[in-house]
This record gives sequence, C-alpha cells and structure tokens, in this order.
Amino acid sequence: MSENSEDKVIELLLEQYKLYVEMMDRTSARRIDATKLYISLLTALLAVLPIVLNQSIPLSTQPFACLMTAVMGIALCVIWAINITSYRQLNSLKFRVIHEMEQNLPFPCYDREWKILEEEPKRQKYRRLWKVERYIPLLLIAPYLILLIYALTVMFY
Repeated sequence: MSENSEDKVIELLLEQYKLYVEMMDRTSARRIDATKLYISLLTALLAVLPIVLNQSIPLSTQPFACLMTAVMGIALCVIWAINITSYRQLNSLKFRVIHEMEQNLPFPCYDREWKILEEEPKRQKYRRLWKVERYIPLLLIAPYLILLIYALTVMFY
C-alpha cells in the first residue's frame, strides 16, 4: 500500500471512530431521556392518587382506581428495568467495537481509561452506571406494590 492510500485509510478510520463515539454518546443521552420519562410518568401516576382518593369519587370505585394505578406503575417499573438492560447491552457492544477500532489508532483513549479504572484501589473502585441505575426502578416500584396490596385488601376484605 502506498503512503497516500495508508493515510486515506487512517483518515477514514478516524472519521468512522468519531462518528461511532458520537453515536454511543447519543445512545447514552437517549438512555438519560428515557430515565427522565419513566420518572415523570411514575411521579405523575402517584400525583393522581389524591384526586382518586378524593371524597367526591364514590368509595366503590376508589379501590379499583388504586389497583389500576398500582398495576400501571408496576408495569412501567418493569419495562424501565428491561429498558436499562437493553441500553446496557447496546453500550457494551458499542464499547467493544470502539476498543477494536482503537487498536488501529495511535492512542486507545477508551481502552486506557478502563485500564486506569481497573488500577484504582478497591476503596475507589468504579461502579458502572447501569449497576447503580438498575436499582432505581426497584426502589420506585415500592409505593406501587404498597398501593397494590392496599387496593387488593380493600377490594377483598
């Protein structure tokens, strides 16, 4: 290969690398937007409860309204947890491709970043975002489970 064609290959690889890193960043931004959406929907559902439990609504329909709110909240939390797993898988794949691309670049910055993180002492060990993030839907499912138990108790006792 001539020096001119090698330069073109490196230039193309660098452009692909930039584009791919940008795509990965966009995927992360979409994950953050999804998290905001789920938190907003779950909060809105809980905000509806005072209206549902208002004395002007017949007592006979309140437990059913609570039950439906609980089921929707639980479903949203489960879907959110699945969504987090999907984004984790997608980001893992993107990082693997980036690491492969970096093998052909002068400096493998992402690879180096991970090596530095691995060298950190245990007390400062990096916790991957998805490992922390996956607990949020589990925490936010709690009020909906309580609401579900309440609604079922009122309906059947």
